[in-house]
Amino acid sequence: MATECLFCELRNQERIIGECDLTITFIDNFPASPGHTLVIPKRHFATYFEATEAELLAIGVAVQKAKLVLDEEFSPDAYNIGVNNGEMAGQSVKHLHVHLIPRYKGDVEDPKGGVRWILKNKANYWDDRDKAKK
Repeated sequence: MATECLFCELRNQERIIGECDLTITFIDNFPASPGHTLVIPKRHFATYFEATEAELLAIGVAVQKAKLVLDEEFSPDAYNIGVNNGEMAGQSVKHLHVHLIPRYKGDVEDPKGGVRWILKNKANYWDDRDKAKK
């Protein structure tokens, strides 16, 4: 693991909620919602596109296992799963990390569009689609 990487230097064992040979799963230090969790590969690399097939599978399994833990502890109503790949996509730590963000009824006024809201002017596609039909 890289020595100057925040995630490679992960030491706070109480935040870790899962681990396998290829991944570590832990509660985010700066949660977007209660239970916001990160799944990271143990090998240091920056983006999802650099992961091996085995790492992708392990990440997927880790996300599923984390959901079970979060369901039990936080009882969310839904989840967003996201990955920021590169600086222009908002990636701030150059070590692949998959966000598992619990969502709760009422946490936003209207959740329709989900992750599309990162590009606010593109999020509400349904109104434009409805106008085009008329």
